[in-house]
Amino acid sequence: MTAKKSSSIEIHPLADIDQIIHAPARLMILTYLYVVENADFIFLMRMTKLTWGNLSTHLSKLESARYVTIEKTFRGKKPLTVISLTEVGRQALRNYKSNLMQVLDELPD
Repeated sequence: MTAKKSSSIEIHPLADIDQIIHAPARLMILTYLYVVENADFIFLMRMTKLTWGNLSTHLSKLESARYVTIEKTFRGKKPLTVISLTEVGRQALRNYKSNLMQVLDELPD
């Protein structure tokens, strides 16, 4: 198995897996956002089947990592929360995919 070297110490590719993305709920959120320009909170809640509180918690972690931006506005008199994947988040998801594929590709059949 090829591994990245850091100071001549080999590191298993799984050690480089982004733990923020690796959580199943956050991975679902990011994969939905990867293919759209942005999504509102209700759409993500319906697609991921997460509760309001769970989705909110996961989005906060993604926002803290600068992987998403969250914009709160109003549509008429109704609140509207729109979430967008940032370029940092897009690149982090690409890196996550690459690292995970490397690990899976090197497994014996």
